Amino acid sequence: MKHFKLKISMMVLAIVFLMNPLNALFAQQATSSAVLFTNANVFDGQNEKLAEGMSVLVEGNKITKIAKSITAPKGATVIDAKGKTLMPGLIDVHWHTMFNFIPVSGVMGSDFGYHSIAAAEQSGKTLLRGFTSVRDVGGNSFGVKRAIDHGIATGPRIYPSGPYIGQTSGHGDFRGPVDVPTNDNTPLDYFGRVGHTLIADGVPEVIQRTREALRMGAVQIKAMGGGGVTSLYDPLDVTEYTFEEAKAIVDVAKSWNTYVAVHINTKDAMKMWIKAGAKSMEHGFYMDDEVAQLMVENDVWWSMEPMELEGPIALKFESPISTAKYNDLVGNLEKAIASAKKYKVKIAFGTDILFDPELPAKHGMFLARMGTWFTPYETLKMATSTNAELLKLCGPRDPYPGDLGIVKEGALADLLLVDGNPLKNLDLVADPDKNFVIIMKDGVIYKNTVK
Repeated sequence: MKHFKLKISMMVLAIVFLMNPLNALFAQQATSSAVLFTNANVFDGQNEKLAEGMSVLVEGNKITKIAKSITAPKGATVIDAKGKTLMPGLIDVHWHTMFNFIPVSGVMGSDFGYHSIAAAEQSGKTLLRGFTSVRDVGGNSFGVKRAIDHGIATGPRIYPSGPYIGQTSGHGDFRGPVDVPTNDNTPLDYFGRVGHTLIADGVPEVIQRTREALRMGAVQIKAMGGGGVTSLYDPLDVTEYTFEEAKAIVDVAKSWNTYVAVHINTKDAMKMWIKAGAKSMEHGFYMDDEVAQLMVENDVWWSMEPMELEGPIALKFESPISTAKYNDLVGNLEKAIASAKKYKVKIAFGTDILFDPELPAKHGMFLARMGTWFTPYETLKMATSTNAELLKLCGPRDPYPGDLGIVKEGALADLLLVDGNPLKNLDLVADPDKNFVIIMKDGVIYKNTVK
């Protein structure tokens, strides 16, 4: 009788479990069959030479076996790659889930619920461009991340920073022209209320705001360390935050066993934030030999974006002030890259696509532009295994434990099947609709046009 009651109780629990749509999705994913790729030329994300004629078995969400020949498990889906290139999913380490597709005026005037739904829909498009992981360096993408992780929406893995931490009159200050001076009873501005950015001044306040971002779910902290393009009240030459404030932000991140990525451009600002302990310099267009050497000595990353002044991936802005700033910054990119390569700075690839409804569709073009300065192998390694290294700096805050950006046994199964060899023709990545015939994330195939 007790056994019978136990069986009934277990059945009831199972029914309740499956009546929840999220749990039903989890159950479906957990029981998904294996996928076996055969006859693939594998770029593993680390080695320049392709491993030709290989089979790769995916079971659940991991790569379980790589060999010349693998017997397909019962019920497995077998895909004959016919000599196409199997490689890791792409990673963008300077992405803005909430801002890439919408003008500044649209963000300021959007209801946050509508904005989040639109961002989730756009995230599906990001995944179908072959970007299976992104480091989100500013904006409240926590809800979108959760929806993707729970199977409600599709999109890349998101490593969220949550709200930017910025000073009054800094790069994160998007308040109106008459919104200062403030007083103690002034409510947060719209960006602050919805968690896109948090303005903090003085050591006690930056400590509080940094801890709040971590409480919200930030896996790394994004701070504003200097003048920016889209903000209108901070010239490019300013250093934002004092050393004491910068160190306080870094120290809080360290106490959570993670790190600070800092929006920054000038030599003086970079030197100060490196001394304070920040580990990732975002943009850094005014880097020179002295700063590059300092970065290497302190094991600091450069998260660069391959911007251009004119052409299909040039950023456009609503304000002429922003346009002038952009032109100034991008004009220094060649020198910064030369210094970084000279001293072998750890370079990561990002895009910083912002506030432009047309630009996200050109995501792959940004990666192809890296071929201006790097070989196809250097570029693809950077956008896979090297970028994965930077993602993993968040240590125990990592929302996706496991190896990313690499094709090896035991790694998470984020894979692209490319019609052609991108190690010889990097331009293939610029047209993912045509050339990425299979896109897999976490062992699930989201696109399959193999004939």
